[in-house]
Amino acid sequence: MNSADLPTLIQQLDAALPQTQCTRCAYPDCHSYASAIALGEAAINQCPPGGDTGVARLAALVGGTPTALNPAHGTQAERGVAVIDETWCIGCTLCIKACPVDAIVGANKHMHTVLEPECTGCELCIPACPVDCISMVSVTPGRSGWDAWSPDLASQARQRYQERQLRLERETRQQQERLEAKAAYKLAHLAQESRITDPQQLDKKRAVIEAALARARAKRESSAS
Repeated sequence: MNSADLPTLIQQLDAALPQTQCTRCAYPDCHSYASAIALGEAAINQCPPGGDTGVARLAALVGGTPTALNPAHGTQAERGVAVIDETWCIGCTLCIKACPVDAIVGANKHMHTVLEPECTGCELCIPACPVDCISMVSVTPGRSGWDAWSPDLASQARQRYQERQLRLERETRQQQERLEAKAAYKLAHLAQESRITDPQQLDKKRAVIEAALARARAKRESSAS
């Protein structure tokens, strides 16, 4: 394959995946799995949510023959949505952090709830819950794979996943900026902010802070490039 065609193939493969972001394919998200298929690093039968129809879609794009789903990655099943038993929820927020599409809302030490229309049925919240108060409920009896899903739902899930990734990146960047500003302030007011009075000890502490700031700047510049 011409290397120039690779991005197009990855985009096509990604569009053929259900975007549940469930990681059952052994990759962190659907786009990563699509990239692995395009590069010949992954088979086309590793996506249980897509089911047999999904395998056929991927096979058509890569010019391969549809094969049965690899049971090591799960089996095709009815589409479910997560339901939280509110009487047992302790408000730990671990399920919120685990949800790849921000379909769970709640606050620390307060009851959480699932936004059913946004849930992709990825099941990632289940092992994250320390009190086992999350279960999956089928919303497509008798239908599984793409028969239980749709391009519109996949597009919505992809958008929510991408928005979440952008939010996490923004929050990480803002936290780094806050820490860097705090360190810069301490450096500028080292004598006042420190209990240390010995000049040599202050110089050592100044060097440590300067080195930390230099690492933070290097990391930020590396991320931006």
